Amino acid sequence: MIIDVLTLFPEMFTGPFASSMIGRARERGLVEISLVNIRDYAPGKHRTVDDAPYGGGSGMVMQPGPIWQALDSLRARGRAETVVLLCPQGVRFDQELARALANTPTLALICGHYEGVDERVRETVDLEVSVGDFVVTGGEIPAMLVVDAVCRLIPGVLGGPGGAEDDSFASGLLEYPQYTRPRNFRGLEVPEVLLSGHHQRIARWRRQEALVRTLVRRPELIDRAQLEPEDREVLRALARRLQALDLDS
Repeated sequence: MIIDVLTLFPEMFTGPFASSMIGRARERGLVEISLVNIRDYAPGKHRTVDDAPYGGGSGMVMQPGPIWQALDSLRARGRAETVVLLCPQGVRFDQELARALANTPTLALICGHYEGVDERVRETVDLEVSVGDFVVTGGEIPAMLVVDAVCRLIPGVLGGPGGAEDDSFASGLLEYPQYTRPRNFRGLEVPEVLLSGHHQRIARWRRQEALVRTLVRRPELIDRAQLEPEDREVLRALARRLQALDLDS
């Protein structure tokens, strides 16, 4: 997979894209990530990329020309088949969208900055994406989040059984509780079932815990989760217990 990140601040990505999972994936040739400095496509001695907004207002707006030219250059080389603009007005980024983007051979991410990008930039993108309902300085950190979520879904990037499919949101549920040594930590014990060596019991316990945790912490996810008949029985039993507690109180 090829990912091009269009940004005014390529130096922000040096550490995150050279370390940990992403760094190893790049070394193994599983993903190619290139940083495209938008200023390289700006005209004039000072490489100006922004200007005051028409109609007045505070701040500066990124001009369309440098971004369009950067994309034209990528497309001429067979890249940027899918172009994503990171911006607050976009669709909410989630695991389903991460899967879709992971199946894209060449992906380009545009990082907005200042007061945003000229509206005409939106006419050349395929998708606008937001990572949440909050304000950040620019699209660089959101782009890092998208790249991380997408890269871990590329076959071979994560090793070991289960891989990315065991993570929270992979099946629409939050992840089950995890434990490691020591068995007893300050009086807090590891659940006995995890010490039993009985793989079916452990799998069943983990699934039940994932269901309970999701229902309690993120109940809106249940309606979209991939549920089996056994899962629905667990949820019905939990609902009966909660109803009984309400009656007792």
